[in-house]
Amino acid sequence: MRIAVIGAGQFGRRHIEALRRDPDCELAGVADPAYSGDRAFSDYRRLLDDAKPDGVIVATPNALHVPVGLACVEREVPVLVEKPIADTVAAARVLVKAAEEARVPLLVGHHRRYNPLVEKARELVQGGGLGRLTAVAALWLLQKPDDYYGVAWRREAGGGPLLINCIHDIDDLRFICGEIEQARALVSSQARGFAVEDTAAIALRFANGALGTVTVCDTAAAPWAWELTSGEYDFYPRERENCYFFTGTEASLGFPTMELWKYVGRKGWYAPLSRETLDVRPGDSQARQLQHFCRVIRGEEPPRVSGADALRTLEVIEAIKSAT
Repeated sequence: MRIAVIGAGQFGRRHIEALRRDPDCELAGVADPAYSGDRAFSDYRRLLDDAKPDGVIVATPNALHVPVGLACVEREVPVLVEKPIADTVAAARVLVKAAEEARVPLLVGHHRRYNPLVEKARELVQGGGLGRLTAVAALWLLQKPDDYYGVAWRREAGGGPLLINCIHDIDDLRFICGEIEQARALVSSQARGFAVEDTAAIALRFANGALGTVTVCDTAAAPWAWELTSGEYDFYPRERENCYFFTGTEASLGFPTMELWKYVGRKGWYAPLSRETLDVRPGDSQARQLQHFCRVIRGEEPPRVSGADALRTLEVIEAIKSAT
């Protein structure tokens, strides 16, 4: 498949690398004014018209996801838009509606759904392996370096950990546990003093009755976050800790260590718990997402993360922000 990338920042470069590693894909072109590599275009419209790719990956800043995505839809080119699908729910609805009406495949880059650990956790929770799901706790606690906020837009609304980072965790919880019906939150920007939040405490109610909490802080000298525990990217130091906890009436799961806790025989706090580590074969979620996108382009599979699905994740984030 001839795949183009629009936006060659941090996430765009990851997509370019994944395309170059995949023997079944060809990089059709890259549109980014700052990109000077092979097959470079300064304007994404020219890339779409001249390169005529089979599919496009949009990895621009969030505010450009919708106009670039609409340009792809207008040309009937299947598109994978990086998360979040848009910077607002209203803007996301425009893109989702346009893609649905034009019958153009729209996939959103919540790539963790392709991680075998996430797939196993979903299988376990939704298959009743924990009994009735009762409570969920998610942690995103680490420290971003000061120069991360040297980019001006990251210090403004929409540039903080809720929309950039926590949206991944919310999507993980929706995928593993089911729909979220209610959200409440407290946020603070006290630590950094920017216009955008640096800390948040969130309470969730799931449609199945389970309750959940998500604690977020990007100024914490701590290891309890996906980036540091999952081993997804080798440029982060790996910590053998958990960032999610799923508890049920029959068993509980620590994630991503995949430690399963349950009683054998007698139950209750006087009885000892057994612990086993589930064996999950690792896989590159970015590469698996790309392979899925190719199958979507060929019409072999529907999008695992459709525009409408990603819109629901963004709606939860907006609900969290408005419930503070």
